[in-house]
Amino acid sequence: MARARLQDVADRAGVSLATASRVLNGSARQPGADLVARVKAAAADLGYVVNAQAQALARARSGLLGLVVQDISDPYFSSIAAGAQAAARASGRLVLLASTGRDPEAEREAVAAFAAHRVDAVVVAGTRWSPDEDAALAAELDAFVAAGGRSVIVGQPVGDGSVVRPPNATGARALAEALLAQGQRRFVVLGGPARVVTSRERTEAFTAAARAGGGDVAEVLVTEFSRDGGYAAGDDVAALVRAEPAGGEPRTVFAVTDVMAIGLIARLRELGVEVPRDVRVAGFDDVPTLRDHVPALSTVRIPLEEMGSLAVRAAVGDGAPGVVTEVGFEVRLRDSTR
Repeated sequence: MARARLQDVADRAGVSLATASRVLNGSARQPGADLVARVKAAAADLGYVVNAQAQALARARSGLLGLVVQDISDPYFSSIAAGAQAAARASGRLVLLASTGRDPEAEREAVAAFAAHRVDAVVVAGTRWSPDEDAALAAELDAFVAAGGRSVIVGQPVGDGSVVRPPNATGARALAEALLAQGQRRFVVLGGPARVVTSRERTEAFTAAARAGGGDVAEVLVTEFSRDGGYAAGDDVAALVRAEPAGGEPRTVFAVTDVMAIGLIARLRELGVEVPRDVRVAGFDDVPTLRDHVPALSTVRIPLEEMGSLAVRAAVGDGAPGVVTEVGFEVRLRDSTR
């Protein structure tokens, strides 16, 4: 049986095609209540399925939001996505998701695809890269905004949209100060490549605060900005531990993300290096999976779901674009640095 058309609904209800369209596609210009009831009853009888594109044209909005994340398998991004989904549902909107594999060009392509599907707003979550790598994304976002859309970044600014900014520098500085207050003075930093702005912000702030407080940052190890990068660095950290004189105070490794810290600890365990007996480890983000991690990981807690929610509220609200909101944080010292 052929799918019912809008014309079929109009004929069954005894109204014009334009009237049926206004009723079913959500136009602000609605006919009288009796006609609305007749059209809706006819649509129900025929099993008519509303055309979402026609609705978007009638309402001047699609009810769709585009969310671009760098790795949905990373609990950092899945938590942000959960907050974004909840806020979108509360505002009567639906989220379309793109995960880009930490590829700047894939980010740009995702924004272009969302724009082509007439989303009302785009939220891009994740660290920024070098200025050259971010230029194409910035241009794509600005073109989308110029055409009437709204853009929000969760991370560092790119383009002219609003920003929900994680407290990378302030959080890393506070973590260093808290570890110094515990009496720790000997540190190693495990970070990502210099082009990864989040890693650079956290590394520089932690290192400066540790040295300002009388600590020694012996080395900054550079690896992939992921769980596997932390795992790969385990051999280098184990070598540093084994080069230490017996009975000395263990060093503390600050991994710039929790997932890097988790990968590091997994490899150290395989190599027979115990945390915190032989080396202490701290991370950043307080991702939900830490609830099941042993030893409990010291970290900087940031409100990941709230960040996603704030981004969506900025995207669908009436506030001015270009607003920067930095969220709070809390240092959590746990077993991994005791």
